[in-house]
Amino acid sequence: MICDNNEGADAGCTLYLECGSGIAGDMLVAALLDLGGDAAERSVRRALESLPVRGYEICISHVRKSGILCCDFAVLLDQDHQNRDHDMAYLQGAPHHGPKQHACSSSEQRRHIHRHDHAHRGLADILGLINGADMTSGARALARDTFSILAEAEAKAHALPLDQVHFHEVGAVDSIVDIVSAAVLIDHLGVQSTVIPSLTDGHGSIRCQHGVIPVPVPATLNICAAHGLPLASSQIAGELVTPTGAALAAALRPLFELPARYTVRQVGIGAGKRAYERPSMLRALIIEEMPVSSTDQMGLLGCPAGARNTVTKIECDIDDSTGEVLAYAADRLREAGALEVHWIAVLGKKGRPAHQLEVICDSQAAALMERIIFSETSTIGLRSQLMERTCLERAMSSAMTPWGSVSIKCVTLPDGTQRRTPEYDDCAAIAESENIPVQSVFNTATQAAYRDGCRDEVVPVSSI
Repeated sequence: MICDNNEGADAGCTLYLECGSGIAGDMLVAALLDLGGDAAERSVRRALESLPVRGYEICISHVRKSGILCCDFAVLLDQDHQNRDHDMAYLQGAPHHGPKQHACSSSEQRRHIHRHDHAHRGLADILGLINGADMTSGARALARDTFSILAEAEAKAHALPLDQVHFHEVGAVDSIVDIVSAAVLIDHLGVQSTVIPSLTDGHGSIRCQHGVIPVPVPATLNICAAHGLPLASSQIAGELVTPTGAALAAALRPLFELPARYTVRQVGIGAGKRAYERPSMLRALIIEEMPVSSTDQMGLLGCPAGARNTVTKIECDIDDSTGEVLAYAADRLREAGALEVHWIAVLGKKGRPAHQLEVICDSQAAALMERIIFSETSTIGLRSQLMERTCLERAMSSAMTPWGSVSIKCVTLPDGTQRRTPEYDDCAAIAESENIPVQSVFNTATQAAYRDGCRDEVVPVSSI
């Protein structure tokens, strides 16, 4: 099932990009085409045909990388627009023997793409092209954002004013085609959030129009630094992450951690053009986060005595929702695995009484919590921060009372002693059924807990 515009946007489609072999514009487009099928290809072709850009043709095919069938997206440039990005001999410093023809490049196609388009485009020119293209507003915004990110990185790398960055920095034909195509596909698939744990690049140096430069190349490093993208190094000698690929990744505003549990709905694989010892391919998955069960939370969040771990605090102020709506939202958050949900009375803007929502959750569940808050409340913005917590070792046991078994929370203190506390809900249920004071049940259960100890099957407790 593909998460497209008709049904995916409401469902909160999540895209997971495995960038262990890097990322480039054509690799991302190919992987997304593999996800979207014929309808996605038609959307891309329609958008590209509306651009007043010449000097290229596109070819969509399939190739094998290490026996794995991958979609291949090729931008076939005419002789006036060749940029040697895929010429390994040139990139690695060997004599240049001319561009290698792609498998799709029949002699007839090559005749068709010998057109001339010598425009040196700056960022303003490209944004104008995108504004006039046959694209949805969402795709247009993503394409504009990507080019702005790329232009700022190139301007910093070359120490140029933003309005002087042009042509091969951000205006090359294949960059325009890759970015517009990727933006159209992201929108077509209905992607609402993206997960990219890291961008894996190579090492050493690579040749470009300016000479020999180190890997990661300056523009890629500038993008990663400006947008907090995590980088990972590999033993591959060469460039795996291109500036266009990094700019697209940054424009997607990705999360860096996968959900604790998820299902895979669709898989797409895109082929790269450069030949390294590691197969050049990018895998894109449409995933759906699964709620974390109480048992999973216990295993995930239990920590030894005195240990520190990291949680996320999410908060917002709400002054225009009813008490019923606020209570329902809190229930939804708790059901989804929130560690704590608090409503705090505050004085909002213009002197209005308001409520501040505070949610404490495991960092892996933060994206899910944010989606619930946006869906179930009227807020239009959230604040979040990572927090360290120190927690005591906790476990659940049970104690036998004259009225039946009561759950006991056992907390181990740093000196090794224990606190044993009956669960209130169990005590309240016995008090109601036996028509006795709840405090009597609580006191009896506490005595039984210290008498019997925590001897039953022990599981960690998830609550703070």
